[in-house]
Amino acid sequence: MTDVCVVGGGPAGLAAALALRREGANVTVVDCAQRATDKACGEGMMPDSAQALGALGVHLPAAAGFQFQGIRFADGQSSVYARFPTGFGMGVRRTTLQRILAEHAEAAGVRTIWGAKGVQLHHEGISIAGSSLPAGFVIGADGQNSAIRRQAGLERTRMERRRYAFRRHYRVAPWSDYVELFWGPRCQAYVTPVGKDEVCLVVISRKSKLRPDEAMGDFAELRQRLRGAVVTSTEMGAISLSLKLRRVYRNRVALVGDAAGSVDVVTGQGMCLAFKQAKAVASALRADNLEQYQAEHERISARPHAMAALMLMLERHQGLQRRALASLASHASVFESLLSIHVGSSSFLDLFSWRLLPFGLKFLAA
Repeated sequence: MTDVCVVGGGPAGLAAALALRREGANVTVVDCAQRATDKACGEGMMPDSAQALGALGVHLPAAAGFQFQGIRFADGQSSVYARFPTGFGMGVRRTTLQRILAEHAEAAGVRTIWGAKGVQLHHEGISIAGSSLPAGFVIGADGQNSAIRRQAGLERTRMERRRYAFRRHYRVAPWSDYVELFWGPRCQAYVTPVGKDEVCLVVISRKSKLRPDEAMGDFAELRQRLRGAVVTSTEMGAISLSLKLRRVYRNRVALVGDAAGSVDVVTGQGMCLAFKQAKAVASALRADNLEQYQAEHERISARPHAMAALMLMLERHQGLQRRALASLASHASVFESLLSIHVGSSSFLDLFSWRLLPFGLKFLAA
């Protein structure tokens, strides 16, 4: 018997397990794969992600990845960058992050079962290949195509938008300590430094067949930066989904991470949401009040979804995109304010100030 069974041993599931252990729960993590499996993701953690992870007792060593100090936007005509208001972000390989989280979870007393096949919800908890594993609660952390979500009857959505992302790594020293987002006519490409001699490239578009090699034709600066660099990983693809569910719990089942909904990968907020959800669901289970988790889930998801909607609007309208970047390049303080909002250091209300007037005039004239 276990108090809580977490289905899914990725970063979201392991973070939930850690949060639950900090509340004193007996926790078992079950995953069909072996530990430290690679998946397509951007691998950039914003400063608020590191803070949320630190609240779970995990502090990534500097050697785990590459610290970056801000974000840069460029479209071939305009360029604007801003530093984070506090702290640093970190680029870290997904396999490294998952390994560190697994080590922390197991050291904290979490039981892990890797390579589990045929995992199903069961009236007593879950079953693995037909054998029952009793549990008081079940946490579904099994990703975008969550079987636990489907089996619990939590598939109803409020909103869904999808794009396609392809990721690969290059052996090259980072040329900047910023995450760089390049805007093009067909897609966006962003580069995250993940080590002293490696960067992660992600290309995102609405075209399922637009791969990195073809997309580089839209980005002269990026193409020059990566010229001659050795590809160090197998290209991996994934659906970049903006998804809101109507409910994230039912009876004794709750969802975290991408199983509970997701924001477009361009925001870089996926890990932050998962870590905050982990803490929230653990607090709700301690109080035996999952409605508390529903409310907190909606609260912490609101800002990332708003920022995703803003960036997807620019992605759909190239003329608007170019005018916006040109205006931001002329008024970097507005971009700084938007980045501060993005990482949770300020609110949208703080943006409505005298700084918006010259920005608005520049935008209309662009």
